[in-house]
Amino acid sequence: MVVPNAPAAPGLQEDEDDDELLLMTSSMMIPLMSPPVTAEQGVLQTFFTHLGNLSYDKAKDHVEKEKEANKNAGASWCSMLAALAHLAAAEKAYHSMSFMGQKPGGQSFFSRKDSIRTNYTSLYNELKKVVTTGRNAVGGTAPHLEELLSHISEQLCFFVQARMEIADFYEKMYTLSSQKFINSEELVSILDTLLKKYSARFHHPILSPLESVFQLELDVLGHLLKAQCLIFEWKFLLSLVNLHNAHTKLQTLGQIFEKQKETRKHLFGGQSQKAVQPPHLFLWLMKFKNLLVAKFSFYFHEALSRQTLEMKTLTAKTNPDYFGKISSFIRKYDAVNVSLIFDNRGSDSFQGHGYHHPDSYREAPKGVDQYPAIVSLPNDRPVMHWPNVIMIMSDKSSDLNTLEKVVYFYDEKVQSTYFMTRPEPHFTIVVIFESKKSERDSHFISFLNELSHSLKSSRVFASLKPGSKG
Repeated sequence: MVVPNAPAAPGLQEDEDDDELLLMTSSMMIPLMSPPVTAEQGVLQTFFTHLGNLSYDKAKDHVEKEKEANKNAGASWCSMLAALAHLAAAEKAYHSMSFMGQKPGGQSFFSRKDSIRTNYTSLYNELKKVVTTGRNAVGGTAPHLEELLSHISEQLCFFVQARMEIADFYEKMYTLSSQKFINSEELVSILDTLLKKYSARFHHPILSPLESVFQLELDVLGHLLKAQCLIFEWKFLLSLVNLHNAHTKLQTLGQIFEKQKETRKHLFGGQSQKAVQPPHLFLWLMKFKNLLVAKFSFYFHEALSRQTLEMKTLTAKTNPDYFGKISSFIRKYDAVNVSLIFDNRGSDSFQGHGYHHPDSYREAPKGVDQYPAIVSLPNDRPVMHWPNVIMIMSDKSSDLNTLEKVVYFYDEKVQSTYFMTRPEPHFTIVVIFESKKSERDSHFISFLNELSHSLKSSRVFASLKPGSKG
């Protein structure tokens, strides 16, 4: 006999409650689910993935094939595809640095038809048209695609503006290569301003590969310029931190190229794969980092030597190997000493070699201690010669401050010869011989000039231009 309105069995009641809960939860989740990716979104995502991998040709081919296959597509989509093809070409030119070092006069750098600024300005105007079309879509409310294209184009306009300003920045760096000394503090300030100006300006998820590679490039450049400033100020730990950060992020960029292979067909059939050659900009950033690592290893040689017994082996891997070059010079010409002197007068933060706790106190150096030999080869600085060295630095300060002259002095009393030059303010290189040497000896003059020029940033800045000898 069936009992009317009998309560359901406990287990059955729980199952029904669970089903109701699941249905309610599912209905709540439906609005949160992403809409399906349209064909156009797929094209955009693939394009920007290629661009984020710095595969400019693949990116350009991808949108050109899409444009060819959809000749009857809407005007906005066709305009967008054309703009993206131009973006890929502009990015290729930017990373190749082919715009660097155009000669002034006649036609200025910015008026050349093939200049990067002209390409990006034209691209900016194309993107602005897509933005306007999307906003003026029929009915006042833009369809999904029109709205998406307008939104992405608007953010790409900011990207293009950023690219033009950074191209100007690299051009400024190149022009500074003709100066005797480069003040990197000003460059760091300009770059920081650029980063703040364009931070989160092109943040759409579809643009994330482009934003990532943009941020990586500027982060690396910023760390390198800061490291250069800090080495000049002889600040060990902060220099090391910035060099390490630059190295880590350059590795991330380098992995992009390691994963890429290009297929080459042979004349008589068959094919082979070869790693893609990185663009000039990446190679230049690597070159800049390697120079700073070599300079850091030289300026902080004593502090680093305390951490390893393999310092000679490690410095031999740097390019250039300042320790090796100086050691060879000393052996070949029987020099008593080669020192790098740091003039720390007026520097309250100077505490000597290595890292010091920020709150540690040490009395400011006085007398000859204001001119320490931060590098001294083959042994500790020759104390008996130091009064002479300081006297020459004082008497010949105007010549040394030109940052390009080699100063000569022979002391008959101690039968010793001193050669000096100043690669940058506050740092002086001295070579000491305990015998009389000719003031015009080309071996010594050439050695000091080469060493001094190598320690400056001017050569590496000049090498921003492809094909330069910097």
